[in-house]
Amino acid sequence: MYSASQGVVTDIQHDAVVHLLADSPILPTPSEAQGMLCGFACGGETDPVTAWLGQLLPREDGEDPAVGAARDALLPLGDATCRQLRDAGCDLQLLLPDEEAPLAARAIGLYDWVRGFLYAFGIQGISERDLSGQAREILRDFTDLTRMDCDDLPDDEENEQALAELTEFVRVAAMLLYAELGAADEVPAS
Repeated sequence: MYSASQGVVTDIQHDAVVHLLADSPILPTPSEAQGMLCGFACGGETDPVTAWLGQLLPREDGEDPAVGAARDALLPLGDATCRQLRDAGCDLQLLLPDEEAPLAARAIGLYDWVRGFLYAFGIQGISERDLSGQAREILRDFTDLTRMDCDDLPDDEENEQALAELTEFVRVAAMLLYAELGAADEVPAS
């Protein structure tokens, strides 16, 4: 399972998250799921983990106990991700396929992360006019990233470098959005 102390997700942990999301009605990838969480947090949701779990694995009468167990097992990932966003000195670790995965799989992971982020950010009903110019630009750039063609991506050094730069941009942009929007509505920890 995801270990908050490690801050990095291995292939085994990534696969465990895939298993935990198997009962989700929206069937997100692990990357998309974490992107959703960050979208809720960056959009100012006061309890982003609860909103996130409500989207991923909504509570239902007579639900399978495995769904509740999956929800509980995802809590450490949710808490660690939010902690990384809150701690300006901490690096947000994006839940993406391992660096040993093919370039196309890693690019699709980044695409999924951004798509999840935009989904969660968008359902909060934030008006573009309420955003700074920098925030609007970041969201436009994120939207452009969802138009990325990952199907025939040659696995070469140029594309490796481009993906590394895009990944870093997304990571830093999410932290900037959180600092501008999410932290303003943060409920202090008791």
